[in-house]
Amino acid sequence: MDRVLSNKKAILFFTLPALLWYAVIVLLPVFISFYYSLLDWDGVGKGVFVGLENYVTMFRDDDIFRLSLWNSIVLAILSVFVQLPISLVLALILAGYVKGNRFYRTVYFIPVVMSTVVIGQLWMKIYSPSFGLLNAFLGRLGLESWQSEWLGSEKTALLAAFIPIVWQYIGYHMLLLFASAKSIPEDLYEAARIDGATGMKSSLYITIPLIKPMLKLSTIFAVIGSLKTFDFIYVLTNGGPMHATEVPSTWMFSNIFKQYQYGYGSSLAIIIILECLLFTVMIQKLFKTD
Repeated sequence: MDRVLSNKKAILFFTLPALLWYAVIVLLPVFISFYYSLLDWDGVGKGVFVGLENYVTMFRDDDIFRLSLWNSIVLAILSVFVQLPISLVLALILAGYVKGNRFYRTVYFIPVVMSTVVIGQLWMKIYSPSFGLLNAFLGRLGLESWQSEWLGSEKTALLAAFIPIVWQYIGYHMLLLFASAKSIPEDLYEAARIDGATGMKSSLYITIPLIKPMLKLSTIFAVIGSLKTFDFIYVLTNGGPMHATEVPSTWMFSNIFKQYQYGYGSSLAIIIILECLLFTVMIQKLFKTD
């Protein structure tokens, strides 16, 4: 095996099919989208080359794009500082040999495998201003003044749309962190118990430092997923009301398939890709250790 792994020709031979498939499925569409982003094109007629004009217009004149970019960053912040801490706490609790942890793992993971459309419809019913569970619950508590048209108000729509997104993937990150925590040798915990470190101290000084690579991976997944989110927003609000919940992917979709601005929409797609790459590099730097 060592001889094969040291043979660069063998490595190239075995990885070439996957690399070619990746290039056709991922890289080629990216380059095609970049070419389209340099055009003023409606998707039907002949495109007119405009260079970087679409990008200049995007950052200089498109207020909706700037709002959507900020909304995606807010979602990324919520994912990192709300979603991941909850996932980490659940993973640490279940990794501590909690009775029935298989049942809890399954329950927490169910939202991940459910269709986004189904979950979106469920939360739309919860947020319904007339018969929604949330308003009914507030009414029972005598908090009628807190009742709202959650997805129809510019003040509450953004947070109301982001809560289901954060909620759905808590179980996903929990399972990743749980698997990483369970891979830690039990000998380390036994040595810690001998030294008097139990419970919270074991988690702080043994578990969390040793699952740092998985924490980094979960952070990257959470941030990238937030920056390119589309389906939940499309189902819940379609970017409304008054673009209050717009994110770059929904604004891209609107430009390409509703306004037939394929060139401008493609430039939005390229910005989403660059944004994801930039944040990935930043996270790698933050987690970098000597």
